[in-house]
Amino acid sequence: MEINYILIITAAFFVVASPGPATLSIAGTSMNRGRLHGATLAAGILTGSLFWSCSAAFGLSAIMYTNAWLFELVRYVGACYLIFLAYRAARSAINQKDMEINGIQHSCLMKIYLRGVAIHLTNPKAILFYGSLYAIVIPSNTAPEDLFKVIGVVGLESRIIFQCYAYVFSISKVRRVYLKLRRWFEEFFAIIFGIAGFKILTAKLNT
Repeated sequence: MEINYILIITAAFFVVASPGPATLSIAGTSMNRGRLHGATLAAGILTGSLFWSCSAAFGLSAIMYTNAWLFELVRYVGACYLIFLAYRAARSAINQKDMEINGIQHSCLMKIYLRGVAIHLTNPKAILFYGSLYAIVIPSNTAPEDLFKVIGVVGLESRIIFQCYAYVFSISKVRRVYLKLRRWFEEFFAIIFGIAGFKILTAKLNT
């Protein structure tokens, strides 16, 4: 049985490109701090994606499924982290300060990268997606070299999507709109992160 790359690429596109904590974080960081910071966050998120992709391909997801406590630990940590992001966005919306289009806030790129890694390492939905992808779409007798090809294809697609988000939302016109409506954007991010965190925290997941 051959690997259906068209199905894999299509499924990954809809999951990766759809609005969620990862894409919204990249968009918000790019609009607020510029392209470099957005691209750095995207690199961190991609690292988290590659970790779960490799883990699912070589069996770690199966271990997590059979050890419910481990999956639950990731779920609770991820939910709490999203709620923390919601708090930060809400605080930013309340404490408004004037910003210039050229007045990009500079911060340690390593911290931003690690924040991206944390967003995806604590995302149980990433575990479920990659676990389902390799369990359902990939034949059980797939050779290791073919698994690496799948990891590479999904990773490249994710990188393109994440970096496109960083590029588009760092365009000057987009950033000007953001700066004018910054409070509304931050409130939107706070609501989305809060809802996502609450849903993950209260969801009844079959592991």
